[in-house]
Amino acid sequence: MGVAAGPIRVVVAKPGLDGHDRGAKVIARALRDAGMEVIYTGLHQTPEQVVDTAIQEDADAIGLSILSGAHNTLFARVIELLKERDAEDIKVFGGGIIPEEDIPLLKEKGVAAIFTPGATTTAIVEWVRENVRHPTEA
Repeated sequence: MGVAAGPIRVVVAKPGLDGHDRGAKVIARALRDAGMEVIYTGLHQTPEQVVDTAIQEDADAIGLSILSGAHNTLFARVIELLKERDAEDIKVFGGGIIPEEDIPLLKEKGVAAIFTPGATTTAIVEWVRENVRHPTEA
């Protein structure tokens, strides 16, 4: 994937069997309201579907929302698939109900940032702006 001109493009996804998507929709809207292009995949996505969507949409980042407790498996699989597809330039960040003790392992596997309950939409938008390609890059 190359660096594209235009707004930052973020795929927001709900991988796995978790059916609670209110938080993902709130983040998707906050990113959109901040001028980013957001592709929301909907519920019950497989890691393969998430990565396929990110590549097809020429996304700069993937935001994963997980409340089911399967974060270690699902985040790792998304990272693994990005490596397999030569798309490691797509940053992965996530949030949800993720125990503090799991965050270092997720970051070690390649997750760029984890936002736990209480993180503000402003903080997430600022992180994306500061850590994902800048819209003026070409």
